[in-house]
Amino acid sequence: MIKTLYSKYREVFWYLVFGVLTTVVNIIVFWGMHELQSPYQVSYVVAWIAAVLFAYITNRIWVFASQAHQASAIIKEMLQFFMARLVTGLIGFGILAFGVSMLHQSDLIWNVIQNGFVIISNYILSKVMIFKAPNN
Repeated sequence: MIKTLYSKYREVFWYLVFGVLTTVVNIIVFWGMHELQSPYQVSYVVAWIAAVLFAYITNRIWVFASQAHQASAIIKEMLQFFMARLVTGLIGFGILAFGVSMLHQSDLIWNVIQNGFVIISNYILSKVMIFKAPNN
């Protein structure tokens, strides 16, 4: 039964595992930058870059088992991944800025909130647009 469930939901399972780990990378880097007294904008960008690099590697290899092997296909896939992440990253930044600048609340709390939105959005974009099966 567990093997059947795993087989059916393998991709979602690994996306959640690596999504959590990507979020942890983001939060640790953001917190580290925060501790260095960096403005939240700088902290966000540095944490975003670290998280996107981690996410691309893990999504390509373990989550979606990318079938792109030629250099041109890998470059296309990587560009699509980074562009999708840029879009969700900008929206995430807007959520963070709203919570911090408009509501005057904790940047650490709003960083966690925006990460929830980003995880869901990124899965949909990755599944539908980036790591789709070759016959799709």
